Amino acid sequence: MERSYILHMFTPGKQMSPFDINMAVDAGYQVVVPYCGVSLDEITGLTQDAIFSRGPKGVKATGIFIGGRDVMLAADMLARARKAMVPPFEVSVIADPSGAYTTAAALVACVERQLGVAHGTDLTGKRVLILGGTGTVGRIAGVLAAGLGAQVTLASHRDQANAERAAAETAQRFGCSLRGAGTGDEASRRAALAEADVVLATAAAGVQVMSADDRAHAAGLLVAADVNAVPPEGIAGVGVMDNGKPIAGMRAVGIGALAVGNVKYQVENGLLVAMRNADKPLYLGFAEAFDKAREILAAKG
Repeated sequence: MERSYILHMFTPGKQMSPFDINMAVDAGYQVVVPYCGVSLDEITGLTQDAIFSRGPKGVKATGIFIGGRDVMLAADMLARARKAMVPPFEVSVIADPSGAYTTAAALVACVERQLGVAHGTDLTGKRVLILGGTGTVGRIAGVLAAGLGAQVTLASHRDQANAERAAAETAQRFGCSLRGAGTGDEASRRAALAEADVVLATAAAGVQVMSADDRAHAAGLLVAADVNAVPPEGIAGVGVMDNGKPIAGMRAVGIGALAVGNVKYQVENGLLVAMRNADKPLYLGFAEAFDKAREILAAKG
């Protein structure tokens, strides 16, 4: 009898994301089971329950998805699940809390591509300002950009202390260099924009973090990218469909939320399909998501 493809979906939250459940089914998983309120200490037991019941051949038709809203906890859960495997009883595992890993991967890959296409350069040495950078997508985008040699600032519209705290704990967890900046008032925001080569807007939906007047203070800007698809746009002048479109009055090009979202969708789908088809177990976090995003964009030419 052919085994059904099963995806066990763990989240520390009170519910699993309907978005990710849909994605799992569309990627070919026939049985999708959410587990809510899962703690880090429960990951080992749940993982081993999943691997031992189907035998060494059945594990190939079994996968684990780790969700939630905490990007660092998700990374810890991924590592804990991997450690719980007992070869040959191993299954593939993917972490994508709040879609942050795949969204950040798509965002940074799109920026990298437009830096090359529009300006003949890359992220090495670029000053990257992430507005709304203390959230899930902003933190991981910062880690990815820093890994490519960028000088990254996570900006908070709340206060300097919040930004510095987020930058320090994220940098320590993922082994990179990040700084924090408070951009809640006009003067501090415009001072930060004046130094930026790249701006990423990763604030909450419907929050504009860079106005049309702010743009005049970002004379050195090369790329501005926004993940907010809910009006008003996160960056004034960057439409949701823009994908390398010049921003009026600037040499910078814009990347909109739906351009990023299209790549994000393909990344998540591609990773889930890869898990289902893999002969050997895969362990997929934001680094692997970024590799997939680069692959998708490279295929577009």
